[in-house]
Amino acid sequence: MSIKTCVLGLLALLSVAALPAHATCRDSVVLVHGNTGSPADFQNTYNLLRQRGWSDAQIIAPSWGNPLCAACNDHNGSEETPVRNAISQAIAGSCSGRIDVIGHSMGVTLAMHEIDKLKVAGKVDVFIGIAGAVHGLWSCGMYPWNVATSTCGRYGLSVGSPLLQGIAGHRFAAHMYSIKSWIDEINCYGSCLVYGVHTSTIPGEDASFDYPYGHYQLLWLTAADQVSLLQ
Repeated sequence: MSIKTCVLGLLALLSVAALPAHATCRDSVVLVHGNTGSPADFQNTYNLLRQRGWSDAQIIAPSWGNPLCAACNDHNGSEETPVRNAISQAIAGSCSGRIDVIGHSMGVTLAMHEIDKLKVAGKVDVFIGIAGAVHGLWSCGMYPWNVATSTCGRYGLSVGSPLLQGIAGHRFAAHMYSIKSWIDEINCYGSCLVYGVHTSTIPGEDASFDYPYGHYQLLWLTAADQVSLLQ
């Protein structure tokens, strides 16, 4: 056997061995921050996704809302557009044709609303809601006797708001999980429970995970568990 033949054979073997690394196909991931937050809130999650093999192009983190006025933001209009575009972009660019979505705080209900409006729940494999107010916030009052701000209004997080009623009980993915706390200083103001259910619980979810963390620590300190739910 000639040296040339040996070299060509070795190169062929190396090429085959390298295929799995190049052929790895992962769902694109959309990370939706909370009210007055930013994509940087997901830095720990982003870093771990990159370490676990996701490319930068497979991670989309839209920036939405007025970062200086929490009471101004709701789930209608300009707040919707970046999240809706991110979900559509992720689906279009996903090699698997499916995506995963992780939301924090108001980003949970905003992502739910956009998945619902786009009618793409069938293209979402995993949905993770972290510290979401899926059943509303008592600090926002009860609709229509709600606190008079956009965040607590018709398209906001008052208990029984038309926005929350409109997505109640819907499916947003094949697998849905909630990450919550009973000492969440925002969601548990007054009470964590809305009609006997923790407000962060997602109806029909596969599982719910409790942590002894505050509202923002629930996002920052659970990155490993978030990513493990995607794999």
